[in-house]
Amino acid sequence: MSLLAALPPAEAYRVSGTGALASAFAVSNLATASFAAVGIELARFMQAANLAATAPAVSVDRRLASLWFGYSFKPDGWEMPNLWDPIAVDYQAADGWIRLHTNLPHHRAAALRVLGTPADRTAVTQAIRGWSISDLETRIVAEGGVAAAMRSRTEWLDHPQGRAVARDPLIGWHGPRRITLRDRPRATAARPLSGLRVLDLTRVLAGPVSTRTLAGFGAQVLRIDPSGWDEPGVIPDISLGKRCAYLDLKSPAGMDRLQELLAQADVFVHGYRPGALDALGLDKAKRDAIAPNRIEVTLNAYGWQGPWATRRGFDSLVQMSAGIADAGRLWAKVEKPTPLPVQALDHATGYLMAAAVLSALTEATLGRSIMDARLSLARTAELLASLAKTETTEDITKPAPADYAQDTEQSGWGPGHRLKPALNVGPAGMRWPLPASRLGTSDPVWEPS
Repeated sequence: MSLLAALPPAEAYRVSGTGALASAFAVSNLATASFAAVGIELARFMQAANLAATAPAVSVDRRLASLWFGYSFKPDGWEMPNLWDPIAVDYQAADGWIRLHTNLPHHRAAALRVLGTPADRTAVTQAIRGWSISDLETRIVAEGGVAAAMRSRTEWLDHPQGRAVARDPLIGWHGPRRITLRDRPRATAARPLSGLRVLDLTRVLAGPVSTRTLAGFGAQVLRIDPSGWDEPGVIPDISLGKRCAYLDLKSPAGMDRLQELLAQADVFVHGYRPGALDALGLDKAKRDAIAPNRIEVTLNAYGWQGPWATRRGFDSLVQMSAGIADAGRLWAKVEKPTPLPVQALDHATGYLMAAAVLSALTEATLGRSIMDARLSLARTAELLASLAKTETTEDITKPAPADYAQDTEQSGWGPGHRLKPALNVGPAGMRWPLPASRLGTSDPVWEPS
């Protein structure tokens, strides 16, 4: 079995473009290699599916790959909402720094209950000064919120969760089984994933990146969210190429509809923490019964073993926990936490998830057993920490006009321009006929394929 286990070797693909994102870490190298992983796995699939006589050549534009790790969409004449809640920043406590993540209302409410303050940054700042970072982190997490104390790399690698993450593979493959793929007569060398049904139950940010990538090569992606859900500042970037619908999975009717969608899906991508799908009545045995021929890929924040395996988390928090923000602080010669210039853990994990889908698709096409794939932001952080930086004198800061496609994208918020694709796989270029749309604007049904 040759399921994806690591980044592809540099000699397996061609790189164009120059420069690097300024960081203590090899962020642009990670961006380039994670795009390449998608390309290599797609090329393998195209050959296996007889869409190409040999595996097509893969090329990655290093500059564009780095820019896609930031925002891919530039509004024309309007502004996207701010990504961050005003309380979601780094704070200095009695013995170090801690980051609160309060973009979701219930996470903000949990942090404010612990601190006993109103939603005012000055009040929060003053309250946190009296706490130790470890105690405050523990209390907020216990209250149902999310926070991360800043640890050094040494402290993280010696932490029980850091040690557990170090034992995790980059992509954990579990539960070998054989599946039968549906015929997809519309698949071509130019659109190799045409007709592939991808059920997307992911949110900010890695999972949506993975499904956006699959949509770029022709997959039909249907994203499901709870009624009224929104992610201001994020959705215009990551709903590209998808249809987005609302379902109440806590209602019998909503869960019944989800199961019908899952039964017809080829790929199931989700970001539920261990046990969360079980609590909804959709445990692995049930998924196997409903959709025995699905490919399944999932992720979490802090890894799949260890005391924090069920802990909620986001890219910015994992950077604090895993020593990345502290290493950045030392590199920048400042006192405050210095995160990566982009949410690289999210983006890299997303592209690796897409590559994992393609890897399983290839194995199934060849009549071999596949397995479900599990990834985590924390394990991707260890991958980033292991990469050597490439010396360059050219910093990549923000996109130039030439980095954007000429065609205007009529998104659900207004017109704008999208970055040019960073990846080419022979005749299979990335394009998205569906513009980015608001959540809940489609019906929860599959289109004919």
